[in-house]
Amino acid sequence: MIARAAPLIGTTLFALLAAFWAAGPAMAASPVSEHFAASGEEPLPDGVDAPWAEILAAYVSKAEDGIARFAYAQVTPDHRASLEAYLISLQGFQPTTLTREGQLAFWVNLYNALTVKVVLDHYPVTSIRRIKFGRFWALGPWDHDLVTIDGIELSLNDIEHRILRVLYDEPRIHYAINCASLGCPNLHTEPFDAARIEEQFDEAARTYINHPRGARMDNERLIASSIYDWFEEDFGGSDESVIAHIREYADADLADALVGLDQLSAHAYDWSLNEPATR
Repeated sequence: MIARAAPLIGTTLFALLAAFWAAGPAMAASPVSEHFAASGEEPLPDGVDAPWAEILAAYVSKAEDGIARFAYAQVTPDHRASLEAYLISLQGFQPTTLTREGQLAFWVNLYNALTVKVVLDHYPVTSIRRIKFGRFWALGPWDHDLVTIDGIELSLNDIEHRILRVLYDEPRIHYAINCASLGCPNLHTEPFDAARIEEQFDEAARTYINHPRGARMDNERLIASSIYDWFEEDFGGSDESVIAHIREYADADLADALVGLDQLSAHAYDWSLNEPATR
């Protein structure tokens, strides 16, 4: 977890590096974003996401604490092969021919499926941050090229920070993409679908914000996910704009508690792997 309010003089080098890494690259146009900037009018063919839907239905479950967990240890060889085939199939598409909604669904599903595959390929691990692809200095797997789309090699950071965040001006993507951690918004039990993506984004936002790891009151102090610190610019660039965003999706009790509040007191995040708890 990363707390926000500590003074700089008392902040450890590790915490500074962790905060820098967690936020990823700054949101800015790049050759990757320019390559994928166009949009078209085509939908993805029916059934493309069926293998991913089967995997999610089989291995994602919501625990009593409200956090969705993926049963990595139970994935069968057949489903591993199906996941690999699904990712290969996505590499055959040219996203710029898709509608805006189709592109959003494409990139979110690709990101989440790649993340699951990365964890499976290195399982067992206690945190995705331990996956370094042989580079001991790496802070996780996010900068490693994993997939080739329309001739461009892409990492998870490319998909998140150079495509999704740059091209779509959509803060709700932070509730849709999953980093295989308990502090992250839930991995959904079904793929994102262009025809329902607005509804799915709203549901994802409400689910996360109304869970204690998203936002919670401690007396009169607002403790929020570190997502709102790392990506503050995506939520308007200030504590006030972040709180306004949270209130938009908050249930009545939380929304009422936020009236008149203009400052977040702290941020927190749990990087433990989002697998079922052992008994």
